[in-house]
Amino acid sequence: MSETPPNTLQYRFDGPEDAPVLILGPSLGTTWHMWDRQVPELAQQWRVLRFDLPGHGGAPAYPASSVAELSARLLATLDALGVQRFAYAGCALGGAVGIELALRHPERLASLALIAASPRFGTADEWRQRGVVVRTNGLDPIARTSPDRWFTPAFAAAQPAITDWAVQMVRTTDPGCYIAACEALAAFDVRAELGRVGVPTLVLVGSDDQVTGPAEARTLVAGIPDARLAVVPTASHLVPVEQPAAVTDLLVRHFSTAWQPVFDPGTGQVAVVAAAPAKPAPVGPAPAVTAAAVPAAPVAEIAPAQAQPYAVEQPDVYDTGLKIRREVLGDAHVDRELEQADAFSQDFQHLLTRTTWGEIWQRPALDRRTRSCVALTALAAGGHLEELAAHTRAALRIGLTPDEIKEVLLQTAVYCGMPVAGRAFRVAQKVIEEETTPAE
Repeated sequence: MSETPPNTLQYRFDGPEDAPVLILGPSLGTTWHMWDRQVPELAQQWRVLRFDLPGHGGAPAYPASSVAELSARLLATLDALGVQRFAYAGCALGGAVGIELALRHPERLASLALIAASPRFGTADEWRQRGVVVRTNGLDPIARTSPDRWFTPAFAAAQPAITDWAVQMVRTTDPGCYIAACEALAAFDVRAELGRVGVPTLVLVGSDDQVTGPAEARTLVAGIPDARLAVVPTASHLVPVEQPAAVTDLLVRHFSTAWQPVFDPGTGQVAVVAAAPAKPAPVGPAPAVTAAAVPAAPVAEIAPAQAQPYAVEQPDVYDTGLKIRREVLGDAHVDRELEQADAFSQDFQHLLTRTTWGEIWQRPALDRRTRSCVALTALAAGGHLEELAAHTRAALRIGLTPDEIKEVLLQTAVYCGMPVAGRAFRVAQKVIEEETTPAE
């Protein structure tokens, strides 16, 4: 166990002190106990380090809002322990941390396993919407539905104790840290960078995973040059818990045979001397597992950005504006606005993005919450109800609570008139109901 400063992570060690280090990274909403069934066998030949995400499993609640920040905290933890080189297996968000390490710190990583992972986890809007639900209702709605996302129906029905454990694990997570992790997943997108992952990689997925399933796994395998795919039948998202023996066997096989020699960042090459664990790989097929080598292929082409005909003196202002506009209003809203633009209106969309979002919303004197309050007041006062609906959603995404939005509209009623505020309340009430009602 560990004392945890803000820039590090809570961790525990298992296994021989002189063995090569193998790190196990958890999924969002879980603790290091999701790996309990793997540790006894893995710890026979590796020094196994498990860590908790911030605010998970009783870890101090220091939110980390990006995968890069989580990776930096893990490396700071390892630096303090004197661990320079290691293998890594991560599930879902833990897998994103593994990809980040492989891309930004290849000299530290000897081998990689990505479980229930993806180069992009859904859409940014989906994760920010989940943050809105947690901010408004707490973690109980997410906790109650976690077994549906994590396990197959048959497993959940047959293992009520594990199902209850999963619910309690999420329920006791710090809400602020959970929301920050949602923001981290919203911003994570490495589809264009997979070809730079230079470490031997096992991509492991449950056949019935509805969150990050076989399609996402095949995208990883197609993009990572040295990657192999293993599909575990009758398993969903939290496959190490649902099929522990199969996952353990696959990890032992992978890390016993695919341990890359030391990487030299100066030359971009690996050294001649290998540092693989001594124990040979077990012989015989993995129980109930279909493992298949998938030939490397180019990752699916990402469509280039649409050409912008508007004359731009400062291209970075437009790019900044588009980024802020998406972060505040959401990808779905912005995509719809841009797709509806034609040759007549696209110059206006460019002007709006560059001026409103690239110049005004990025000014540092007011934070986004304050700007959102001002926008709600102005739109309500002007009777711009369609835009008010969009900015009410934006206010929830930014972090305003329904009570804070109510106070903004009450203030508007006093200074701008009751009829104006009455219309605004009806619009905002409908949006808040839609955005804060947990999905069934």
